[in-house]
Amino acid sequence: MEVSARMTTKGQVTIPKSVRRALQLKEGDAVVFRVEGDRAVLARTPDLLELAGSIDVPAEVAAMSWPNIRGEAYRRQWLAKERHSS
Repeated sequence: MEVSARMTTKGQVTIPKSVRRALQLKEGDAVVFRVEGDRAVLARTPDLLELAGSIDVPAEVAAMSWPNIRGEAYRRQWLAKERHSS
């Protein structure tokens, strides 16, 4: 599908109804623009809260705070880079 729209002097563009319908966009939904060469791709951003509970989390991680989880992820990434560069 290719649909055109005009940009206002304020840089605003209304997403055409056919595009909103195809992406199942509704008021308040977040979108992301990704620039690929001389084009921009509009995509619906996922609602991450809808994913809650869809992944089994090991008990030792479930009890950790978010800063500790991030710290552990960075530590493991650093260790992997160290092993790979040796």
